[in-house]
Parts: sequence; C-alpha cells; structure tokens
Amino acid sequence: MKISILLPYKENFAPNYAGAVSLFVNDITKVSIFKKTTSIFGNTDSKKKLSKNYINLDLNKKIFQSTSKSYIKTFLDYHKDVDTDLVEVHNRPNYINLIKHKFLNKLILYFHNDPLSMSGSKTVSQRIDLLNNVHKIIFNSEWSKTQFFIDLPNNLGLLSQKTFVCYQSSSKTKINFKKKEKTISFIGKLNHAKGYDLFGEAILKILNKYSDWTAKVIGDEPREKLIFKHKNLKILGFKNNKFILEQLKKISISIVCSRWDEPFGRTSLEAASRGAAVIISNKGGLP
Repeated sequence: MKISILLPYKENFAPNYAGAVSLFVNDITKVSIFKKTTSIFGNTDSKKKLSKNYINLDLNKKIFQSTSKSYIKTFLDYHKDVDTDLVEVHNRPNYINLIKHKFLNKLILYFHNDPLSMSGSKTVSQRIDLLNNVHKIIFNSEWSKTQFFIDLPNNLGLLSQKTFVCYQSSSKTKINFKKKEKTISFIGKLNHAKGYDLFGEAILKILNKYSDWTAKVIGDEPREKLIFKHKNLKILGFKNNKFILEQLKKISISIVCSRWDEPFGRTSLEAASRGAAVIISNKGGLP
C-alpha cells in the first residue's frame, strides 16, 4: 500500500526543532508495515530531516496567493503522475476541501489539536462535511473526539463510526531509579498558556526551601519573556527529543501545568515513560 502523509505547512520535520506532529508521524512510520511505501510531505528550511522518506514541497508562491492553496497545489502537482492508495492529512481540516476531489475515498484526517479551534472544523456544517468527505477521522485523545461532536446531531449513525482515537505513544525503556536525581522539570513553551509563570513562581519557593533539589527547564518562547533566576535553576533552551528523553531518565518530578486545554500532552506521557512523577493540570486531554 502506498501512503502519502501531508504535514501542516511549515511543520519542521527536522531533528533539531521537531514538534509533536512531526515526532508522532516519524515514530509511527518507523514501525509501520508500510514504511517502505510511505512518503511524508512537508515544507521546512531545515537541511536535516527526521527520516529519508520525507519529501520537501518547495513552493512557487505568487503575490497575493494563499500559502495554504500554494502548498496544496504543489502537493497535488506531485501526485499528477504518482498514484497513492491513501492520503493522511495531519492537523489541517481546511486542507480536505482542497484535495478531496483528487483523493476520493482515500482521505484520513488526524486531529492533534482541539477541532473547535481549527480552520475547517469550527462550525457544525464544516464537521459534518468532513465526516462526509473522508474515510476516517482520528483523534489523539477522547477529549479531542468529544470536542469534535459538540452540537452535532445524534442521528449521524454510520458517519460517527468513521471516527476513533489513536493515542500518542512513547518508546519502552528500562529505568534505573537509583540514578534518579533530585530534579524537577518543566518542558515546553515558556509562556502563560503552558503555565510557565505558575511553575516559575512555585519553583523559586521550592528551591529556596530545599537546597539539595535542582530544577531544569527545557524550551523557549520568543513571543513572551518570563524570567526566573535561581542558582539551582537551569534554563537549557530548546532541545531535541532525544536529549529530552535522556534527561527524563534522571528527573524525579515533571510538571505539566498548562492553562489551555492540552489535546493530549505528549510531554506528560514521555515523562511518565521515563519514571518521573508527573504533576498535571486538569485541562483538556491531560487527565
């Protein structure tokens, strides 16, 4: 089976700045029985890619032309002479209308975020239209799926059977708890939505009270400047996923205190998989 996976425009499918969507797609493709016949399409300026089956869509964008439409046109142009059995669209419901005529009965849409916050699935009519025009809709949590069906009629019948949940995952590894350090972590965007201000205010009090503990912060945020300083607080900046997983093997407590409704919360899963005690907020798919 030939599979074409379409990433969101400007999704960095690169080891040094990969987001949750890229990490998920790369992880599942590596273990797929169709990995040799799967191509991943995206647009990035990075020279290094997460895998060899990635194809970069270089845009020939015209003035006043929609970036999304230009991106989709490039994807469709590639498939003029290349057949595919399945097209998997990640996190962009607005792409479906642009490509459904080409890939009738071959479309799968995967939601990584709240459907009600995304262009192409905000309204009831848009979501019903998606159900009518795709083969399957996949959600990364029960919470995301519940959001999709808000205000939709109860008589959708067979259409609702097109949807199911496929959770994100993390690799299994043996943890040596004797090597755990007295370290608390915060991993993610350093902004209010992720609750970094809450973490910062609390961690300063903790480090002052427990001098034998340290804290590590991994992430960045160019749009907000939340500054917290302490001799036992290390701000490491953005790091790739491999570095994060190695750090989590040593970390004892990991904080995921988002204010916004996390659709899933990959960071909490990875921390738990590496033996860290995870403290979360009761938001979205985190519970």
